[in-house]
Amino acid sequence: MQVKDWVVIITGGGTGVGAAAALMLAEGGARIAINYSRSAREAEETAQACEKLGAETLVCQGDVAQDEDCRRIVAETVAKWGRVDGLMNNAGTTQLVADGNLDALSADDFLHIYSVNVVGAYQMTRAVAPHMKAQGRGSIVNTSSIAGVMGIGSSIAYAASKGAMNTMTLSLARLLAPEIRVNAIAPGFITGRWWLDKLGQEAYDKMVAGVEGSVPLNHAGTPEDMAEAALFLLTCSTNITGEILISDGGNHLGGAPLIAR
Repeated sequence: MQVKDWVVIITGGGTGVGAAAALMLAEGGARIAINYSRSAREAEETAQACEKLGAETLVCQGDVAQDEDCRRIVAETVAKWGRVDGLMNNAGTTQLVADGNLDALSADDFLHIYSVNVVGAYQMTRAVAPHMKAQGRGSIVNTSSIAGVMGIGSSIAYAASKGAMNTMTLSLARLLAPEIRVNAIAPGFITGRWWLDKLGQEAYDKMVAGVEGSVPLNHAGTPEDMAEAALFLLTCSTNITGEILISDGGNHLGGAPLIAR
């Protein structure tokens, strides 16, 4: 991963996959703008951890659902370092809804989830695109989800938003080529505080054990697993654009394969 002196913006960069990606980029010598919406303490801690690795950082508060915040995040990054080489659209939200409970989601729930997961990624891409075009290259990775491929996950609204993100990834890859590559990762289950906070320790442990016992690789994905996939697309895959890379331990493969006898 050749990222020395790269400038990369990570939305939702204070926790989870975003924080893991920031630390990996820091180890490679990149300069990282870490955006957060509410997790100020975690974003500062991630920035400090990156700086201990020798990286320069910028911490930017902002809600990607607000276009003015997106433009400001990019403007602050360019003002500090003069360029943007990479963007990781990692900020996201959801609503945990029991399967089959159609009454649990309102139109406002859909609009809120879409405003962050889809519109936010679009607005951030729009804000960085002129800078990347002007410098002749750039790379964007969207954090989608297996939910957008299989129609599963925390809620129908979330799955629908990630399906929209996948389609948007294809559209933007066509539109922004050849200077800018646009790809996405589609994580499956990810260990960490998001599910733990929502389920509690006992239910969370059961979910992790269930994933480990059911997916082909017998592994519950970590933030580092997903960050590794994202940074491959962001920095290493120079001939790849419009790709949606699934990282779910093989969960999308479904049941046991048919075997000729």
